[in-house]
Amino acid sequence: MLPEQLSLCMIMKNEEKVIKRCLDSFQDIVSEIILIDTGSTDRSIEIAKTYPKVKLFNWEWIDDFSAARNYSFAQATKDWILWVDL
Repeated sequence: MLPEQLSLCMIMKNEEKVIKRCLDSFQDIVSEIILIDTGSTDRSIEIAKTYPKVKLFNWEWIDDFSAARNYSFAQATKDWILWVDL
């Protein structure tokens, strides 16, 4: 599978301790990173914005992981989707 065909989709909230390590792990193998923030109050958003492949979307948390996941999939523009839980 070629990187230009792969979207990485993730949901996050207050992940400043791990988001950099996670994004560093995937940035060279995907062409876009769809990141759905569900209300972070730490530096997660600030850190994520430093990655050029990140497309950041805000999502009002409704206590439904599948709804947030499906929203992230709807934002993906590539042929293949990789889903990763933080």
